[in-house]
Amino acid sequence: MGTKTDEVERSIREIIETEQGPNGELPSERDLVTRLSAGRTTIRLVLTKLSAEGVIRSEHGRGYFATSPKG
Repeated sequence: MGTKTDEVERSIREIIETEQGPNGELPSERDLVTRLSAGRTTIRLVLTKLSAEGVIRSEHGRGYFATSPKG
């Protein structure tokens, strides 16, 4: 992935760690586009990756949510 994608991933992980508790709702894709100055495709790519890793979950029509830490 490119450097912008890496920056976006780090930023979203930081949002999850600092602003969201377990099961906390992430900002909308549109808000992330504006907040992180990234394209929607980049945001979706990172969200899909984090979802595949189990860091977040997607709820159709509701958005993305942080998952509970394992352990």
